[in-house]
Amino acid sequence: MAPHTEQLTRPTAVRLRGLTRSFEGRTVLDGLDLDIPAGQFVALLGHSGSGKSTLLRAVAGLDHEVAGSGRLAAPERVSVVFQDSRLLPWRRVLDNVLLGLRTDGEEKGRAALAEVGLAGRERAWPGELSGGEQQRAALARSLVREPELLLADEPFGALDALTRIKMHALLRELWERHRPSVLLVTHDVDEAIVLADRVLVLDAGRVGLDLTIDRPHPRSYRDPLLGDYRERLLAALGVTEDVG
Repeated sequence: MAPHTEQLTRPTAVRLRGLTRSFEGRTVLDGLDLDIPAGQFVALLGHSGSGKSTLLRAVAGLDHEVAGSGRLAAPERVSVVFQDSRLLPWRRVLDNVLLGLRTDGEEKGRAALAEVGLAGRERAWPGELSGGEQQRAALARSLVREPELLLADEPFGALDALTRIKMHALLRELWERHRPSVLLVTHDVDEAIVLADRVLVLDAGRVGLDLTIDRPHPRSYRDPLLGDYRERLLAALGVTEDVG
């Protein structure tokens, strides 16, 4: 696959070569190669079991069973956001945001919470927050670490439609402000198109489609000019839309 033009001119944040992972004899990632330029927002699509989360865990350094003839390179400061906010219920919101930091970062933690719209909720318990607010706190926890690479594994999958749209706008706003590289795993084609500048489709353990979304932000689900991208992605996923 020929590299994107911007990949030739921007520093590389993630470089994967020959990435392979098998589970009980079934190969999920099969010699996968991938480059993500610094500061790029990438979405990753694929059928259930295609290896999306496996790839994310490998990039995060959470899977030590990956193999291959190549190498995996990623920035030192990496944060991960999961579908479940994973807030500790016995710690207050600010304490959750600061969890694991080696230095006193209370001021940074408060600033991160303010960025995600949770100013004044520092002393709240996680159980007092809505699902959307819990994901906002999870984003604040990732931001306070000033990541060079943000990995997100279907972070909005459990939210209702209206909250999800609001979270899309927030994530894109935070990305534009901080400019980390982002790899977002999602099963939602429209979410990928609205948020990302580049969408990958995993197929048979490799990148089957690498599509640049060449439309300005902010984007709307109702934008008819996004229809062609949607059709190409659905086709790569083996989905056809009947007209009638």
